[in-house]
Amino acid sequence: MKAIAVFPKEKRVALIDHPEPKIESPTQIKLKILDVGICGTDREICEFKYGAPPPGCDYLILGHESLGEIIELGSAVSDFKIGDLVVTMVRRPCGHKDCMACQAGRQDFCYTGDFKERGINGLHGFMAEYVVDDQKYMLRVPANLRDIGVLTEPLTIAEKAVREIYCIQKRLPWGNVDSKSTHLAGKYRALIIGAGPVGLLAALVCFICGFDVTVYSLELETTSRAKIATALGANYVSAKLNDITELGKHISGNLDVIFDGSGASKLSFEMFPLLGYNGVFVWTGIPGRKESIDINAGTIMRDIVLKNQSIVGSVNAGYEDFKGAIKNLNELSDKLNLMPAALIKRYPVEQYSELLLQPPAPDTFKSVICFSESK
Repeated sequence: MKAIAVFPKEKRVALIDHPEPKIESPTQIKLKILDVGICGTDREICEFKYGAPPPGCDYLILGHESLGEIIELGSAVSDFKIGDLVVTMVRRPCGHKDCMACQAGRQDFCYTGDFKERGINGLHGFMAEYVVDDQKYMLRVPANLRDIGVLTEPLTIAEKAVREIYCIQKRLPWGNVDSKSTHLAGKYRALIIGAGPVGLLAALVCFICGFDVTVYSLELETTSRAKIATALGANYVSAKLNDITELGKHISGNLDVIFDGSGASKLSFEMFPLLGYNGVFVWTGIPGRKESIDINAGTIMRDIVLKNQSIVGSVNAGYEDFKGAIKNLNELSDKLNLMPAALIKRYPVEQYSELLLQPPAPDTFKSVICFSESK
């Protein structure tokens, strides 16, 4: 079968012929892969910054944002049927018996760092014609979300981050969130840094949760990404026209959340003075290995203490985050008619090189490699 793989030792990315996987246990499911999204992680792996092949293999099949169609079921699978559309989770447990997170099925909080991730670390990914995995790592996607189902995995990043914000803010006497509630008391204000897919999907989740949302990014207000932010219910502010001081003028009241989806470390630290009392700063972007930056550490530490602020890093996602993402994709589907352009641009497998080895087009929300069409 066709697959797109990176060869770390050879510093090479290639379209290869890989053996077609087969079901080997009763709880496994075989998928025909339909769509695989491309993100910054894939491009950095193709720049050989990280990424590890499975043991005994000299290449790693890429891809962790997937949508597939079930074509074969193991004998013990009962919750899925042939023809179902599914997304597959990325991270697998470390296997250490003393890792409470992985033993509890929450490998996104792994204590050891010995987890594996499909398409990233130690396991082949989804940029292949067929994939086999266990049913416990798969979630059904409604047929009406076929066109945008591949956005599930990047949306889980925001889902997990917002869930963590809720957990942190439970500490506030007036922020009591019980199991039946989906909103914190009062109107929360959130600032999203970056108008890439992660940032814009975070804007969607925050808006659905009732936040007053502002997106701050380099693109001008006339670009498609800025218009998408507006269509998602956010206020958009261009960094080219407004520096950080001027950005503060666009946000009235206490800024409760700053969500960084850019990975721009200098900008992120410069944003700290904007974070309000009892605020939460969420980091999801991972900066590259660049030169050191100067920060006013004393001022940041003082504000964190005197303003009861919290900093949280959020990576990967759990089962409930995938469920939440699929649910919120319905909201995104309803907003598609307000979008200035298609959210997803699909390309044939043969165009893998230009998609993986070149920077993304500035007006593209999400580039997707298509392996096949649904039956």
